[in-house]
Amino acid sequence: MDVRRAAERYPGGDAAAGIESRHAFSFGPHYDPDNLRFGAVIACNEERLAPGAGFDEHPHSHTEIVTWVVEGELTHRDSEGHVTTVRPGDVQRLSAAAGVRHVERNDGPAPLTFVQMWLAPLKPGGDPSYEIVHGIADSTPYAVPEAGAMLHVRRLGPGERTAVPDGAFVYVHVVRGDVRLGGQELATGDAARITDAEGLEAVGLTRAEVLLWEMNG
Repeated sequence: MDVRRAAERYPGGDAAAGIESRHAFSFGPHYDPDNLRFGAVIACNEERLAPGAGFDEHPHSHTEIVTWVVEGELTHRDSEGHVTTVRPGDVQRLSAAAGVRHVERNDGPAPLTFVQMWLAPLKPGGDPSYEIVHGIADSTPYAVPEAGAMLHVRRLGPGERTAVPDGAFVYVHVVRGDVRLGGQELATGDAARITDAEGLEAVGLTRAEVLLWEMNG
């Protein structure tokens, strides 16, 4: 298990434009050949947008993009005609496939914080697709078969336990709160990269919300 702390993330964004970004993997000008991916995960970005701030239209291709809103509301528009508002508890997935363009903005009155995870598809190409699941229930898995991955959402109270999925690769991201994972204590924004996970548990030390990616390879 390789634990990466929140403070170790690469800083990014544009403070003057109201955008603050923190990158867990090699990203943009922060190139690190030893930190390009883990399993299917090639990016895990924490984004903070001030009211009225956002990312203007930009392209993506050959990427599965999964977004989890922590607080606030995210407005999404893409070149396939989808216009949605993503709120805490919703899972949004944009399959970029052969190519798609989208806009992400904070059109609400309050600050927006979201976690966006990029996964490499098993096969390139295909047609773009979009899906949003509103208010996903705790412990309900969300499959991204294009990347051979499964997302598990866990919400824990103090002292509550949950099994970590067994798998060749498991990526754990603490959205909020503190948890104990295999003898390690993780706080908000911390992550763990686990290879050949088997029989692990996560325990809430406070009220906590955790995202776990179960991946075959």
